[in-house]
Amino acid sequence: MNAATRTPAKPAKKTTRKAAPKAARNAVRKPAQKVTTEETLRSRLVAAWPRVTRRLGRPVTAGVVAAVLAGGGVLLATALAGEEYEGRVSLVATPVGGASGAQYGEVVALTLPALVELARGPSVLAAAAGATGTDAETIGEGVSVELVPASGVARLAVLAPSADQAGAVATAIARAVVDADLLAPAAALRLLDERPDVIQVSPDRPLGVGLALGGAALAGVTVGGLRHLRRTSDVAAVRAAVGSWHPVLTLRADEPDLPERLTRLCDAAGRTPRVVPVAEELAPAARSIEDRLPERAGDGDAVILVTSGGRRQEQLAAVARVLPVSSTVVAVVLA
Repeated sequence: MNAATRTPAKPAKKTTRKAAPKAARNAVRKPAQKVTTEETLRSRLVAAWPRVTRRLGRPVTAGVVAAVLAGGGVLLATALAGEEYEGRVSLVATPVGGASGAQYGEVVALTLPALVELARGPSVLAAAAGATGTDAETIGEGVSVELVPASGVARLAVLAPSADQAGAVATAIARAVVDADLLAPAAALRLLDERPDVIQVSPDRPLGVGLALGGAALAGVTVGGLRHLRRTSDVAAVRAAVGSWHPVLTLRADEPDLPERLTRLCDAAGRTPRVVPVAEELAPAARSIEDRLPERAGDGDAVILVTSGGRRQEQLAAVARVLPVSSTVVAVVLA
């Protein structure tokens, strides 16, 4: 009984001792397996990218790139624009002393429009610059005056790089205009607001985002449309040159899977390929394509014509017409 009891206990200890190193080895291997999986996923994504772009098509890809560049450029220009604030002050004309209503109205109607030039006058700007410690020429570039019709009210606005400066300069110019006593003796100007209204006018982020979206959409549609028209015109020119009665696949020399597609076409036709350039300057491109195709013995009656893009394909048409009757044009490659 004692021997039977001890016998199964020994293997249990051995199993426990062997399991610990194995678990440790598995624990050491797990990070390596994880890195291998990430590298495999990355390599698959990189390998799949050309197929994705080919399916989307060159026009769509070009349109997306143009949209991103245009939208990013507008957003960058908006973000880099310096801050600008506008200070606003309102002035109102009031009658003075015993001036009659007719005299007051006539003076205001005839004289108040001169306030537009008075606010930009050298004496007014010099007084405002002295009161605020700024440059008269600089503040003069951002001064504007708006007259409210048939009310005797004028709105004075000043642009400045900071909110405090915009408010101070607007108030200083308004007080200098009041001191000029433009409407004397029948009327006088006074400030409606003791504190100026200051708002930020640049950068206008909602406007910048809207302009960026509009520019991106316009650039994307324009570039994508032009690329599509160019591609369509090339394909149409090739089909017209080869003959509308003989549909032919048109490919581009820079496509990554060009050799595989040409090989499948030749296998489907049951013939060996032969690459023929339609002009002497296209001979290097034709040799490069031929070198990437698998070597096979045969007559080379599956013809692959190499031509350049464009609407004029007289050389392609001439070569296609003189091919032997036994030859078949399986594809046209645009180099």
